Amino acid sequence: MLILTAGRRLATLSLLSLVLTTHAQNITTPRTPSPAATISQTIGISTVTVNYSRPSVKGRKVWGALVPYGYNKQGFGAGNDAPWRAGANENTVIRLSHPATIEGHAVPAGEYGLFFVINEDNTGEVILSKDSRSWGSFWYTADHDLFRAKIATREIPPTEMLTYDFQNLTKTSAELALNWEKKQFPVKIEFDVDNIVMANAIEELKGPVGFNWQGYASAANYALANKVNYDQAMRWIDRAILISPNFNTLSTKAGLLKATGDPTRFDSLMREAVAVGTENDLNQYGYQLLNDKEYDRAIEVFVLNTQKHPKSPNTFDSLGEAYATKGDKKNAILNFKKSLSMNPPQATKDNSEKFLKQLGAM
Repeated sequence: MLILTAGRRLATLSLLSLVLTTHAQNITTPRTPSPAATISQTIGISTVTVNYSRPSVKGRKVWGALVPYGYNKQGFGAGNDAPWRAGANENTVIRLSHPATIEGHAVPAGEYGLFFVINEDNTGEVILSKDSRSWGSFWYTADHDLFRAKIATREIPPTEMLTYDFQNLTKTSAELALNWEKKQFPVKIEFDVDNIVMANAIEELKGPVGFNWQGYASAANYALANKVNYDQAMRWIDRAILISPNFNTLSTKAGLLKATGDPTRFDSLMREAVAVGTENDLNQYGYQLLNDKEYDRAIEVFVLNTQKHPKSPNTFDSLGEAYATKGDKKNAILNFKKSLSMNPPQATKDNSEKFLKQLGAM
C-alpha cells in the first residue's frame, strides 16, 4: 500500500492541478481553411485598417448559395435577420484613426463591424455596425448599425481567395474594395486631410517639435501650400521667426503676406529673406522664380548669389541657365564659361557643357 505523507499529497495535488490546467489550454496553430489577414492604408496622415478572414471559392457557388442573397435568419446567436460578415469567422473589423466620411456618412474614429449585402439583381449594400467584437453575423442586431448605404458591385476577374485592397487613392480618399469570386464591393472612404493635419500640428507643437523653429515653419508651410487657416499659419511663422529669422521662416511669412493680399509687405520681407539666404536657399528660390516665369527677378537673385559666393561654379552655372531661359544668349554663354573655368563638380560641368552645345558655343 502506498502511503502518502501530507507533503507528498500536497505535491501530488499540485501536479494534478497543473496537468488539468495544461489540458484545458490549446497551443496556437495555423487557422484553416480561412486564414486571418490585415490590410492597412494611409490616407493623408490617417490610417484605415481592416482585419478579416479569407475564405476560398474551392469550386463552390458563392453568391446566392455560400453567401445568401439579402438578409438571412441566423439559426443561433441573436436569431436576427443578418447581412454577410464580409469574410469568415469573427466579424470583419474596420479601424479608423481619425473621423472619416464613408459612402457619404460621417463616421467617428474607432472600430466597427463591417458587413455587406448582395441581392439577386447584383445591387449591394455596406453596413457599419457599432459591434466590432461579435462573432460574424450571429449576434448582429440592426439597432447597433451606424449606417447602411447602397453600393454598386462590380464584375472582376476570378479571385479564388477573398481579398481586401485599396484603390483609386487621392490626397483625401480611397476605395476599400472586397474582391471575391467574380465580384467587387467598393466602399469610398474620405478624410478631411487638411483639417486633420492642422489639428494634429497643434498637438505636436505642444511637445518636443514645438521647441524648434522647424516645427512651426513646417506647419505654416503646410497651411500656405494647401491654402488653409492662414491666421493660424501666421501665428506659427511669427513664433518660428522669433526663434530663427532665416530664409525659410522669412520667406514663408512673405508667402503668407502675398496670399492674404499684402504684396508690398511680401516684397519687402522677401528681400529681407534673400539678404540672409544661403547659397542653396538663393539657388532654389531663383529656380522657383524661373518656373514662375519671373525671369528678371530670378536673374537678380542669381546675380546676388554669384556676388555672395564668387568661388562657387554652381552659382554661375545657375545664372547662365537663367539667362538662357530668358533668351539672353550672350550672357548665358559668358556665365557657363565662367563656371567651367572654375573646375566645377561633374554634375555642374555636365550642365554647363550641355547648355553651351545647345547655344552653339562648343
